[in-house]
Amino acid sequence: MERRIADIEYEQMLLSRYTIAQHRNGDGLDRSVYLLMSRIDGQGPMSIGELSEAFRLDVSTVQRQTTVAVREGLLERILDPAGSVARKFSLTSTGDTLFREVRDHSVSALDRILADWPDADVDKFAELMHKFNVSIEEYRDSKDT
Repeated sequence: MERRIADIEYEQMLLSRYTIAQHRNGDGLDRSVYLLMSRIDGQGPMSIGELSEAFRLDVSTVQRQTTVAVREGLLERILDPAGSVARKFSLTSTGDTLFREVRDHSVSALDRILADWPDADVDKFAELMHKFNVSIEEYRDSKDT
């Protein structure tokens, strides 16, 4: 059986395009800020260095992104809860509210898109997407060494 790698590349490209559009729905929350906020929401307050490492981006790139988010009132710099001297970024109450609204909109849209899929297919798709993302991370890690 032929491996359909080119088909996967094409479908992944389409998925990426749709996801980007989903987070630019006129609410002013662009994709890079949404990704930062999602990571901070999931892991708790993070420093520039931690965000840079998590996203494998140059510190200056993360600095620009966080500066925009702070200026827009979505993130704030706080003292490290663990006592380190490094400042960390946390969601503001405004940022938390907007983040949850955008995420709820996204989850609701996906729920409507997948409404006619059997639960077993949704579960399998979620498992395969997770496996795909883990494989991407492992590939990126191996390229760094």
